[in-house]
Amino acid sequence: MPEPDARPGDGRRIVVSGASGLIGAALVNSLRADGIEVTTLVRRPPEAPHEVEWLTDTRPLDPAVLDGAEAVVGLNGASIGRFPWTAHYKNTLLWSRVTPTQAIARAVRELGTDAPAFVSASAVGYYGSMPGATLDESSPRGETFLADLCGEWESAALAAGENARVALLRTAPIVHEDGVLKPLLLLTKLGVSGPIGRGTQVWPWISLEDEVRAIRHVIDEQLSGAVNLTGPTRATANDLGFALAVRMNRPFLLRAPVWGMKLALGTDATEAILTSDMDVVPAVLAASGFTFHHPTVEDAVAAAVPAAH
Repeated sequence: MPEPDARPGDGRRIVVSGASGLIGAALVNSLRADGIEVTTLVRRPPEAPHEVEWLTDTRPLDPAVLDGAEAVVGLNGASIGRFPWTAHYKNTLLWSRVTPTQAIARAVRELGTDAPAFVSASAVGYYGSMPGATLDESSPRGETFLADLCGEWESAALAAGENARVALLRTAPIVHEDGVLKPLLLLTKLGVSGPIGRGTQVWPWISLEDEVRAIRHVIDEQLSGAVNLTGPTRATANDLGFALAVRMNRPFLLRAPVWGMKLALGTDATEAILTSDMDVVPAVLAASGFTFHHPTVEDAVAAAVPAAH
């Protein structure tokens, strides 16, 4: 049986780019489980009828691919979890987000009033580090590299035009073994995890299940503009790390100094991700009636990691 907030297929079609990633794969599986047709945009020769090749040459995305779809969801982007962020990799982070978004926006604009909604990925990195502030969708953009990247990413999506319905998914790090937990799992398993820097910095987070449900909610409720996809309960880096240690029955003791992280990972990555402090709240989701299956970071960790025995 579909969830109460899901609607049957009813001939619906959604186009997804970035379908091979963590979020994209889970979204496609969720949509298809409810009988919704999904067209995926792939950067290789198609291997199935539902696949469409794109971005492998200079040809623009054919607007006909989007024609008749309810929404197109753009989830492209190289991993921000790969370190260090060299100048070359920063260009990769930018190109891998902005170029596909520009291509979709152009096709949406060309379809005019017949265009599907454009649901475009962004990230909570938009806000930069803002200790002590509560950040909702009306909060200003920060001044970090990630904030600038998100600004360009969102501008590319908004180029779909004034008449297009564009939703900007400001997503928090995903609490999943292939998400924010990936670098923490091994350290925790080895018993050498502990506070990252001071550990009291607020970290936005969301479970993979709620991320997918929230994207579908944005489509179903026809939301537009910025939408923070982040859990509803405030959590610090220590809260996440300790919840993981408890789940794995391991200690949480050894502090990682900021200078060491900067030496190993680079200043940009350390300040933008590990020591960044931002209390981002899902105000638009809450106002539109969305409910979370995993309302605390402990719930999200429990859903992502098997309990140790």
